[in-house]
Amino acid sequence: MDALVIYESMYGNTKKIAEAVAEGLATRMRAEVVEVGSAPPQIGKEIALLVVGGPTHAFSMSRASTRQSAAQQAAGPLISPGRGVREWLATLGTSSAGLGSAAFDTRAAKPRLPGSAARAVARRLRRLGVRSVAPAESFYVTDTQGPLVEGELERARQWGESLAASFPVPAS
Repeated sequence: MDALVIYESMYGNTKKIAEAVAEGLATRMRAEVVEVGSAPPQIGKEIALLVVGGPTHAFSMSRASTRQSAAQQAAGPLISPGRGVREWLATLGTSSAGLGSAAFDTRAAKPRLPGSAARAVARRLRRLGVRSVAPAESFYVTDTQGPLVEGELERARQWGESLAASFPVPAS
């Protein structure tokens, strides 16, 4: 079984979380990490688990306007300068009725604001007919541009392990 982790990241924090999640997934299944700009338009039958994550912008998934605002605040180039998870999900196709999914986001630890990109991603995936294997998960940054709160990479790796453990081990 294979897992595909798709992420959108402005300053690199969400990318680091995606890589840690994939590391945890890799304890039980093959896992590939792909930036949303390079994400496939169709998820094939070889993928058992689709994990999708992005930063929380204005209480939900990013939009072109919030990505533009992030670019204006950035000290360097954005990791995901083009389309975001919102646009990718709007055109996504799946070919597997057995596909499972999980969603995550990154967000500021303080102040704790309402809204979540992860919950919005999970809703979109459900509308596409993809079953959720875990509740949406948030990982925290200390400020808009980061860094990640201490311990979040390990927590993301453990979350990936738990996602992988929810799938049966294929017979050899």
